[in-house]
Amino acid sequence: MSTAPGPGDYSTVSDPERALKYAIRHIAGDRAEIVEGVITPMSPSWAHENAADLIRERIGPRMRELGLRAGSGNLDLPGTENFYIPDLAVVPAGLAARTEGALLPEQTLLVVEVTSPTNADTDRTVKRRRYAQFGAPLYLLVDRQNAVCTLFSEPGRLGYTGVDGPRPFGARLHLPDPFDIDLDTGGL
Repeated sequence: MSTAPGPGDYSTVSDPERALKYAIRHIAGDRAEIVEGVITPMSPSWAHENAADLIRERIGPRMRELGLRAGSGNLDLPGTENFYIPDLAVVPAGLAARTEGALLPEQTLLVVEVTSPTNADTDRTVKRRRYAQFGAPLYLLVDRQNAVCTLFSEPGRLGYTGVDGPRPFGARLHLPDPFDIDLDTGGL
């Protein structure tokens, strides 16, 4: 008689990555992500949400001109145990309208993560490295604990080679093409 696998025993699962990502989408709920194999529930504070909303509001006019949409939809990192929900991701409107599942970081034009006391180091290091490896062209880190913003660009397998910042909240930060605007970071 065989026994069912115990908690955490994935030895009988043919594809543990697929099983983990299925669980996050269908069991853990809408506001959970996987960071380096660990299911992490998300419950952002109002201050956290305020920072993401201010960025969305400030880049909104330019996004509309360019036919872009912003949201916090799922981003899959295939071949890894990572499935992220960024605080904000900007993508082409047509792609947003026809995608029911997760997108890939390389399909974004800008990814924004806003740190919280419980995830700041993850956003500063792990996600920055992973977004670069998976081709997210621009990664904006809004570090609320240090009151600075840093824009990372030029992604590669070893990380981002372009870095603008850290800049203190209140300073302007240039978002390059396709945006080509100066982002006001005051009030974040």
